[in-house]
Order: sequence, then C-alpha cells, then structure tokens
Amino acid sequence: MSASQEYFEEKEKIDFLLYRGFRVTRVTENLDGAAVEFERTGAAGQEKEVLHLQTADARKYFSSILFHQQRNLTPAE
Repeated sequence: MSASQEYFEEKEKIDFLLYRGFRVTRVTENLDGAAVEFERTGAAGQEKEVLHLQTADARKYFSSILFHQQRNLTPAE
C-alpha cells in the first residue's frame, strides 16, 4: 500500500471519530508512530478509542487538530 493511501485511511479514521464527537485526550509517541486516545462523554457514559497512527502526515494532521482543540478551550481575551 502506498504511503498516501495509508495517510488517507488514517485521516478518515480520525475524521470519523471527530465527527462522532470524540476529542483527543492523550498522545503517546514512539518509534513506530503515535497512539492517540480519543474520548467522548455521551448517553452511554464515557467512551474511549485508541488509534495507532504510523504515517508522518497523519501525525501532523492530528497535531493540528490538537492545537485547535487547545485553542478553543482557552478563554477568549
């Protein structure tokens, strides 16, 4: 599988979780990629999903999402 195809598959998984209301809560980086934990609180209680991202582009993508999440949590000045 090509690197671009792997990236698009990982991006699709990230986007799907975000669409369902999950937020990035924890990131663990290692030499094999990054384990990204997503959580949401819903009617069924707290749910957690973990994605293992291997492509550099997918790690850059979730980093930008994490940046925007943090920015939106900061009170406006």
